[in-house]
Amino acid sequence: MHSLAAMRHQRGTVTAESALVLPLVAGFALVLVWVVSLGIAQVRAVDAARDAARGLARGDDERQAIAAAQRTAPNGARVSIAKSGGSVTVSVSLQAQAPGWLLVPLPAVSLGSESTVEVEEDAATP
Repeated sequence: MHSLAAMRHQRGTVTAESALVLPLVAGFALVLVWVVSLGIAQVRAVDAARDAARGLARGDDERQAIAAAQRTAPNGARVSIAKSGGSVTVSVSLQAQAPGWLLVPLPAVSLGSESTVEVEEDAATP
C-alpha cells in the first residue's frame, strides 16, 4: 500500500506535467489556427482567379475582371492578366504574413493561383 507522502508526491507530479504540456498544446492550437487561415486565403485566391478568368472569357473588360478578383481575393493580393491566342490566364498572388498573436516570428508564406480559360466565341467577336 502506498504511503500518504508518496500519494502527495504523485499529485505534484501531475501538476508539474500539466504545467509543461498545456503551453505546448496552446501553442500548437495557435499554429493550427494560422494554418487554417492560410488554407482559407488560398481558397479565396483560387476563387478570385477563376471568377476573373470566367468574366474575361465571357467578354468582360479587364477592369471589371480585376475588380471582381480583388473583391474575392484576400487583402493585398496582386492580380495579373495574360492573353495568348484564344485563351486568357488570370494569376492571383499574395504574401501571407504570420499574425502578431502567434507569438513566434515566422516567415511570410507565398500563396497564389492561376486560372486559364478559352475565350468564348461570342465574346471574341464584338
